[in-house]
Amino acid sequence: MSSSSLTLYATRAGFGLPDTSPFVIKTEVQLKMAGLAYDRASAIPPQAPNGKLPFINDHDEVVSDSTLIRAHVERKYGVDLDEGLDARQRAESWAIERMLEDHLYFAMVWFRWIDPGNFAKGPAHFADGAPEADRVQLRQDLQARKAVELRAQGLGRHTPAHIAALGERSIDALAQLLGDKPYLRGVAPSGVDATAFGMLACVITPFFDTPLRRAAETHSNLITYVARMMQRYYPGHEWDAA
Repeated sequence: MSSSSLTLYATRAGFGLPDTSPFVIKTEVQLKMAGLAYDRASAIPPQAPNGKLPFINDHDEVVSDSTLIRAHVERKYGVDLDEGLDARQRAESWAIERMLEDHLYFAMVWFRWIDPGNFAKGPAHFADGAPEADRVQLRQDLQARKAVELRAQGLGRHTPAHIAALGERSIDALAQLLGDKPYLRGVAPSGVDATAFGMLACVITPFFDTPLRRAAETHSNLITYVARMMQRYYPGHEWDAA
């Protein structure tokens, strides 16, 4: 994009996705929904003010956390990503976001980071830029920290089968809520679609073999929904999910 005074600090494309983080995808799509010009810069979590990506620098005002970024954008630029929704629909959108970000996300992360095969194929490569002698230990440390985070959150205390079953309940619920609508709230996308798209794309990407992906693939409406959102907001990205 052309040079702008708003910069989105993101991770990177990978795992068959336009960005490896569902929260970066959410924020980038919401910036596009708002019609804002922005630059994109790669960063790593330790460079972020709160240790997590994304964050933005908007004319020297730094805002972290995807939800707070949205609130900042709507307030500063006078946009409403839920325009046309009534109070109940807005409340339901918030409930959907919490289900996705505070529940399904952690199940997705477990199968990406803790499952040995998926970790070796995916997140382990985050250490590829380190000196070769340090890579094995760095990969072990990265995975161990993620395991601690997941245990502290609670989901990581369960067996893989139980984690899958819990995640599948959120996937099934989202499929029911979407139904035969093109977007979660109807005929036009709203803010919650950015959240749902980012999370579902990370679940459905064929890069990883997980029970969550297989569960999502049983819902044709979720598959076509992600493809629809990908075409709308990342038309140049090659997306080959079934």
